[in-house]
Amino acid sequence: MTAPRLPLADATEAADLAAFLERLLRFDRAAAVRLQAVRAEQGPVLAVFGRLPLGSSGVLAVRSARLLGEDVAEADLTVSAGQLLESIDESAAVLGLPTPVTGPAWAGLLPPRSRWERIDATTAPAVMPELMSAVREFKQRTAEIPEHHRTRAALDALADEIWSRPLGAVPELPLRVAHAAYVIGFLTPDATLTAHRSGSWLRLSAPAGSVALRTAAPGSGLGLSPLR
Repeated sequence: MTAPRLPLADATEAADLAAFLERLLRFDRAAAVRLQAVRAEQGPVLAVFGRLPLGSSGVLAVRSARLLGEDVAEADLTVSAGQLLESIDESAAVLGLPTPVTGPAWAGLLPPRSRWERIDATTAPAVMPELMSAVREFKQRTAEIPEHHRTRAALDALADEIWSRPLGAVPELPLRVAHAAYVIGFLTPDATLTAHRSGSWLRLSAPAGSVALRTAAPGSGLGLSPLR
């Protein structure tokens, strides 16, 4: 049986979605993503949700892609990120929908679609110096830990200390949200960023996508080690 296929708006949408999935798979080769194809005011959209590895709970990265045509059926399923990547035909601007998988726990609790309150705005250039300073601090302090004490628990504790600090440009957000946006490729050099809140959720949005953090989730303080 041929897998259902979704037409993307153009080849650029296909390439950007593929790049997003490749970055997710750098963290977890067995990553799953939740897909939601919906009809929005501006036309049909596919939203892809992936979890960055922050332990039992953490930051979700969200990448949307415009779909082609007004008769696209709505869909909501969890699939293998690797299989979804393999299904993308960039030249034809289409993607196949792999067989659904049993979703991880995070896939059952997504950020709300609406009722977001805008709390602040900034730019990537205003965030990057502080972010890069924190990355350097993490690397330096990691190197100072004796090798026999450099356990995952020790690194997570260090990361938690650093990434839980308030983001200077937007104090309502923890630094980890900007770090997550950076490692997933959303902090492009000229990006305008907006911060939002909805209940226990915080969100940092950029033109390329957004990252969301559920502040009330157990274990949400676990750390994300920066890319080396």
